[in-house]
Amino acid sequence: MDTDQYKTLMVDAGAKAVEALGATSTYTQLALVLVIYGVAALAANRIRHFAPAFGALPDAERHPPLRIASAKLGRLFFPLIAILLLSVATEFSREVIGAAWLVRTAMVLGMMLLLHDIIRDHVRSDFIAFVFRWIGLPLLFLHLLGLLSPLVALLDSVSATVGNIDVSAYDLGRMLLFGSLLFWLGRVSNSTGQEIIRRQDKLDGRTKALAAKLLEVGIFVTISLLLLQVMGINLTALAVFGGAVGVGLGFGLQAIASNFISGIIILLDRSISVGDYIELEDGRTGVVREMTLRSTTLETFDGKDVMVPNEKFMTTTFTNWTHKNKEQRYRVDFSVAYKTNVRELCEIIKQVVASHPKVLSGDHIPIEERPDCEIDSFGDNGINMFVEFWMQGIDDGENRVGGDLMLMILEALQAHGVEIPFPQREVRVLDPHPGGGRSGPAG
Repeated sequence: MDTDQYKTLMVDAGAKAVEALGATSTYTQLALVLVIYGVAALAANRIRHFAPAFGALPDAERHPPLRIASAKLGRLFFPLIAILLLSVATEFSREVIGAAWLVRTAMVLGMMLLLHDIIRDHVRSDFIAFVFRWIGLPLLFLHLLGLLSPLVALLDSVSATVGNIDVSAYDLGRMLLFGSLLFWLGRVSNSTGQEIIRRQDKLDGRTKALAAKLLEVGIFVTISLLLLQVMGINLTALAVFGGAVGVGLGFGLQAIASNFISGIIILLDRSISVGDYIELEDGRTGVVREMTLRSTTLETFDGKDVMVPNEKFMTTTFTNWTHKNKEQRYRVDFSVAYKTNVRELCEIIKQVVASHPKVLSGDHIPIEERPDCEIDSFGDNGINMFVEFWMQGIDDGENRVGGDLMLMILEALQAHGVEIPFPQREVRVLDPHPGGGRSGPAG
């Protein structure tokens, strides 16, 4: 463009601007835009007033995620209402006033304001926010003004060929923009969904873990497929890849696939949950601390973590001590001498065991779960007795109740003078020759 053409263009633009400033339709559109923005602000305030769930939060960190999301949605009422009214006013201004360029410009600014508020309230990543502000907003502005098509044609003409793949600047920009958008949507959906699941008090731990894992896997698969579609990759080509993966699963990845499927089955049948006390077939025991789709972590009472493949719970026998009921019954054996008043002793032992803070006792406890002392058998050296009791949890680790009760029973027996028998043998030496005579073998 030479100097004369540039001057002509500037003169024409100045003349159109002066004409627009002197036209009555311009001020009529301006008044209409101001009225619409005022009505939108008033309507947004009224909605937030009559629906407090959409009102602002003084301290958002102390509220559940749904309440925070509704408060952020309430901030968008003003631009949403303004855009809706301006879209109607655009047609009205074009038909009645005869011009609608100013109303349309105001609607474009409203859309830009809406997108800016969404980025401010919902995008936590600085990189993604930067992409949206400096790439997404300008592209939206050009699209709304009808200037995006020439830019797309220009970027599409700048391309490079790598083998059989033709990549243009437009493809790279589209992948960057939509990839950032999909990544942000997946991250927000995953974190928000898992937070909502964790706050559901009506669901047990196993159901929460299953729902969180399925949500994470579903979002990952969906985002991956959408990103492949945006990149222009034909999804039918994945069938060949799926067949190759199937062959790999049949050979080298069989164990991994087995653990993965076993993990899903464990979460579905609810045979194991976090906090259960598990005893494996080989004798190892521990409390379930973490469950993943590949393995289950058991924490032993000596502080070690045992990583158990999920397949082991499907193919071998294990004992879940706390599957349905955290209460467990235990027994302590002891012996007393035959001369002991057993009836009186049983009442003493019951009171001693019931005094332990971790033993279930009291009138509110069913009689079959209260401490009970009985005779087990009659031994060679004394009466074999036992005391049964119920407690919450496992008698090990933090709850070493059995050792405490044995010490308490010993002290009670000593305090009441009860003899604890021990093996006794009476040896008699018989003299085969009375009178002191002694005979030897015949010579």
